[in-house]
Formats: sequence, C-alpha cells, structure tokens
Amino acid sequence: MTIDVAITIRRGDFVRDIAIASDAPVTALVGPSGGGKTSALLAIAGLVRPLAGHVRIGGRTLFDAAAGIDVPAHRRDLGVMFQEARLFPHLSVRANLGYARRADPAAVAAMAERLGIAALLDRWPRHLSGGETRRVALGRALLARPAALLLDEPLAHLDADRAKALLLLIGEAALDLPLLYVTHDPDEAITLGAQVVTVE
Repeated sequence: MTIDVAITIRRGDFVRDIAIASDAPVTALVGPSGGGKTSALLAIAGLVRPLAGHVRIGGRTLFDAAAGIDVPAHRRDLGVMFQEARLFPHLSVRANLGYARRADPAAVAAMAERLGIAALLDRWPRHLSGGETRRVALGRALLARPAALLLDEPLAHLDADRAKALLLLIGEAALDLPLLYVTHDPDEAITLGAQVVTVE
C-alpha cells in the first residue's frame, strides 16, 4: 500500500514539515524524541490537523488542505496503537478486544490465541503487565480490520524479552496489512525489514 504524505504540522510553538513516500509493507519513521514523529502519525490518523499539505494512503486522499478534504479519524480505516495502550479500564481483556467493530467471540478467541493472551481474557487491564497490555492493544487494533496499522513506539518501556516477543508479533501482523511504525531505535526498523524514513 502506498503512503504519500507531505504535511506541515504545528504542536505548540513547534512547526515541522514531514514527507513520507513509500510502498513497502512496513515503513518506519525513525528519529530522536521530539522530532515530530508522533505528531506526524497523529496527523495521518486524523487526530491532529496539519497546517498544510496532503495525506494519501493506498491512493485514497484522507487530507488535502488545498482541496479542503479532511476525512474524520473514524472514517479513515486506520488502526492506531499508541505508546500508552489506552485500554478501557472498566472492560475485561475480552471486552477490550471485542470492542473493535464489535468483533465476534470466535474472532476474539482466535486473536487471543495468536497473541498468547488466551489465559488473560477475563482479567482487568490493571492486572496486566506492560507486555500483556501491549498485546491486548495490538489485538484490538488488528481486530478492527483496518486498511493499515499505525504504531507509535509500541516497545517503549518494555524490557528486552517482552520487547522482542512483541516485535515478532508485529512482524507477523505485517504479513496481513501495511504498517507505519514510529520508533527512535533503528534496530527495530531493521528487524521488521522496513523502509526507513529518517526524521532529524
């Protein structure tokens, strides 16, 4: 799927031009903290409005300042996995997974098996480890059956073993749908075989 992004974004006093052009299965936006990577991802997702430019995913125009196009986030058909898992604290793991487009129970069970969290389906988010929480968040994003998946520093604050396990699962997800992967660690991008876009 082609990613064609050329936008100007503002966050507070920070203004930045970001350009991404890729047709790779995995595209990694790599650079140091504070460079605008997360802001770019949020703009692509429709959660931040750029000052100018365009966002086209798979040939579909999601934003074009000159043409007055700004597709609402919930209609962009993009799955987003944030740095913080953002699970619903009042819902069990099963209900968090099933929240995605009201996924049917069989699909939820199959996803839980795939991610190694089948034994956790009746737990509450507050009883999960960091790695378990990220797996639930990944599963919820995948169950939404998006056209593409946007991941913002998904391995942040995980220990090496949990990070490695989650990265393997993300690599498997990339076999099914395109990924835009934000990270400060070039090794993660290399492991995923990503086309790298560097943000300085």
